[in-house]
Amino acid sequence: MNRIFVLMGKSASGKDSIFRELTEGGSGKLKTVIPYTTRPLREGEKDGVEYRFSDEDTFRELKKKGRVIEDRSYNTVQGLWRYFTVDDGSFGDGSDIVLIGTLDSFISIRDYFKDSRTVVPIYIECDDGDRLIRAVKREKKRLSPDYRELCRRFLADDLDFSEERLEAAGVGVRIKNDDLKQCVRDIKELIG
Repeated sequence: MNRIFVLMGKSASGKDSIFRELTEGGSGKLKTVIPYTTRPLREGEKDGVEYRFSDEDTFRELKKKGRVIEDRSYNTVQGLWRYFTVDDGSFGDGSDIVLIGTLDSFISIRDYFKDSRTVVPIYIECDDGDRLIRAVKREKKRLSPDYRELCRRFLADDLDFSEERLEAAGVGVRIKNDDLKQCVRDIKELIG
């Protein structure tokens, strides 16, 4: 079908859990693309699984070669972190793909593939109070919790995913995540 589904939503809206439900279990319908990042590896992560961990020089080299599809950078309390998607052959076989992104990454991916692929945004909605509780619980489990970064991300989401920006980007598909199983069923029905 040549579709790229971009799951997006505010932090702790459940994107990672939804992504796992959509891609695990051997359904074979959706292929994944592993994004790149310059941020440090977190406990429990493995290079090439959640992300391809990179550095600033590699990012600049890929960008110069025109292979960076989209990128975004964050001035975190720990320094500059980049997240980026690379045209590294992962998009090549025409399979339907699902990936997690931001509104800006959706726009860049849509524009990059405008004539060759259909890029479908799926915005995951979740109550702000529920998101904050999830984020704090997740952060508490880390060996070195970083509550300042959690707060920065939480507050930045209001601007990044404002109604005006969602509308301007043409994001019409919204799936409520107040029940993970129902949310995943709704997305699977959409994907077909």
